[in-house]
Amino acid sequence: MAGHFQSQLSEHPTSLAAAILTDDNRVIVIVIAVVALAALFVAQLLVRQVLAAGEGTDSMKEIAAAVQEGANAYLARQLRTLGVFAVVVFFLLMLLPADNWSQRAGRSLFFLVGALFSAATGYIGMRLAVRSNVRVAAAAREATPAEGEPEKDLTAVSHKAMKIAFRTGGVVGMFTVGLGLLGASCVVLVYAADAPKVLEGFGLGAALIAMFMRVGGGIFTKAADVGADLVGKVEQGIPEDDPRNAATIADNVGDNVGDCAGMAADLFESYAVTLVAALILGKAAFGDFGLAFPLIVPAIGVITAMIGIFAVAPRRADRSGMSAINRGFFISAVISLALVAVASFVYLPSSYAELDGVTDQAILTHSGDPRVLALLAVAIGIVLAALIQQLTGYFTETTRRPVRDIGKSSLTGPATVVLAGVAIGLESAVYTALLIGLAVYGAFLLGGTSIMLALFAVALAGTGLLTTVGVIVAMDTFGPVSDNAQGIAEMSGDVEGAGAQVLTDLDAVGNTTKAITKGIAIATAVLAASALFGSYRDAIATSVADVGAKAGELTLSLDISQPNNLVGLIFGAAVVFLFSGLAINAVSRSAGSVVYEVRRQFREHPGIMDYTEKPEYGRVVDICTKDALRELATPGLLAVLTPIAVGFSLGVGALGSFLAGAIGTGTLMAVFLANSGGAWDNAKKLVEDGHHGGKGSEAHAATVIGDTVGDPFKDTAGPAINPLLKVMNLVALLIAPAVVQFSYGADASAGVRALVAVLALVVIISAVYVSKRRSVTVDGGGEGGRGGSGGGNEKSPDSVAAS
Repeated sequence: MAGHFQSQLSEHPTSLAAAILTDDNRVIVIVIAVVALAALFVAQLLVRQVLAAGEGTDSMKEIAAAVQEGANAYLARQLRTLGVFAVVVFFLLMLLPADNWSQRAGRSLFFLVGALFSAATGYIGMRLAVRSNVRVAAAAREATPAEGEPEKDLTAVSHKAMKIAFRTGGVVGMFTVGLGLLGASCVVLVYAADAPKVLEGFGLGAALIAMFMRVGGGIFTKAADVGADLVGKVEQGIPEDDPRNAATIADNVGDNVGDCAGMAADLFESYAVTLVAALILGKAAFGDFGLAFPLIVPAIGVITAMIGIFAVAPRRADRSGMSAINRGFFISAVISLALVAVASFVYLPSSYAELDGVTDQAILTHSGDPRVLALLAVAIGIVLAALIQQLTGYFTETTRRPVRDIGKSSLTGPATVVLAGVAIGLESAVYTALLIGLAVYGAFLLGGTSIMLALFAVALAGTGLLTTVGVIVAMDTFGPVSDNAQGIAEMSGDVEGAGAQVLTDLDAVGNTTKAITKGIAIATAVLAASALFGSYRDAIATSVADVGAKAGELTLSLDISQPNNLVGLIFGAAVVFLFSGLAINAVSRSAGSVVYEVRRQFREHPGIMDYTEKPEYGRVVDICTKDALRELATPGLLAVLTPIAVGFSLGVGALGSFLAGAIGTGTLMAVFLANSGGAWDNAKKLVEDGHHGGKGSEAHAATVIGDTVGDPFKDTAGPAINPLLKVMNLVALLIAPAVVQFSYGADASAGVRALVAVLALVVIISAVYVSKRRSVTVDGGGEGGRGGSGGGNEKSPDSVAAS
């Protein structure tokens, strides 16, 4: 490894050389920005369509208002908390090295823009979801006409309800792709050659906010869900969304702040970070073309997402709602591939020698056609999305064998349900990881002898996956909207018979779509992280050249046989386990507080069961809110500070190994958690539909236990791993020049490195220690148990309580 970085530099000595944005490319990027604005316009049209639907009875409106109030209050408090954190990071980014002041200021500024866009995407998703859920319930209510009214076509009613729910998701999808593409386009237009450095800040802002919203929303929703199920279903024997359960409003609020706001922000940051990686590597590999082509591909995805969303129109011949959703997804994917082929052969030159702005001889003399490389790489990403969609559906749909096997295991008790779910999750993780790994390697092989082209091909595969994101976000939001609609219907008591069955069927489809979108989000995260890893490698090579360091230094080499690098690899894998454990433990503690509070209300207010007294919904909402916000700090500090601690203590070589360990372990862990949870959830739905004894049976109680175990798996820890991987990669990318500078540059200082590493380690240990010291309190449901006080200045859902 003596010539490790010299060989890298000889291959692309000016991989980050200045490139200008030509007039033609500027026009193209402006057109792309217009396409992004068009996506936002289409979102507004969809909003009008959704809000034009009826809201149902007064009782349904009251319940919906309570959910809206709780969701708005939580998200407002969360965003205020995150605002302080964002300001601190803004100033810290100003201290990190950059080529010039413009890069440094732009990086910090667009960090705030990325954070704002990520938060806006989550907020908009939640805002519309809490207004459309009651409309879906009202549409389903038409299946059970009042006395004297003619019978309605059940299929037509189901299709209407489904269309409202999916169009709601379409709004979130359009905002996700619109804001992501608009932000990246603006950076390229304003900063041109400096765009890759500035985009690092944009991606970090999106990823950090998404991780916090994912973790906080996931803790809120699953604490309420687990608490509601354990006391309501298991102990009291009442339905899931019975209005007598004090946790029902919090459960419905959680669906929105966790699944809608959290997942929308998660997929937005996946979109933004993938673009960041593609543009960084594109500039090095394709020169001027590389600053525009990575934007052309997702711009095509915006157009095809519009087509795909409107193509989700259920037909009478469809076996289930998934048939219509699959049709929309595959129509979008096929059209995307065709348009990318046209764009590749129209825009890109026919040989690498014709690439403007590239001085790397390994690329310029590379045989082959860059148009073919671009098309095949994008095709790999699109095909990967389709395969994961099918694979995840197999392991989580109620009609497939894995979920039916879990349902059968409920006949022998909760232990076998848990074991069966864990086994299915572990098995599915292997197949998904193999698919993702083969996709990454297939894209990598397209680069031939040029490592930079190979890495850019991996990034292009990620942009190919982005072409499906608009439809994917719509699929994801469809799930919680359907879930909330069923909750509102059950709590109001105004939707019965055929209407209730319509909502049950939609909820089961929603569980599957949520699992599918989690699988694709994981694939996007891995492709983005792999491409960022390539950007990290390039950043090290450039920094080493700048300071004139010796390539043989142990802390620079990426040779995994070195003990320091092997230790870094183990640490990266360990962080994923610790992060997942902290998230699940946070849900466990908060859910315990909810259980005690709901039990207390049943015990002290016996009139709740005969409807003579009304539960205090606001207390549970307050408990979940405070617990979720309190638990945000530790996972966030872990994601930001562990790369700093490893980099400044063990060197950039070990930090690279750290990232590799995190990516590998995170891929398997995220899929395992997501698919286990999704399978358990649908196994419960299977039993509730009448299989193996139906509701109220011992088999039902067993599947409820499995579902409560799976709740923090699939909706808290699993999805939060996606932004974790990208946050750590972006932090490593940002600090790599500083680590090299303080190790080998003119400012080299072992004392400074040791001080930074020790400080980071102390903060991490302290945060984990404080988190572990928290326990479930039993004096009325936790810290918020007495009157919902302490941070409950916002209006409580009690003020609009459901009857």
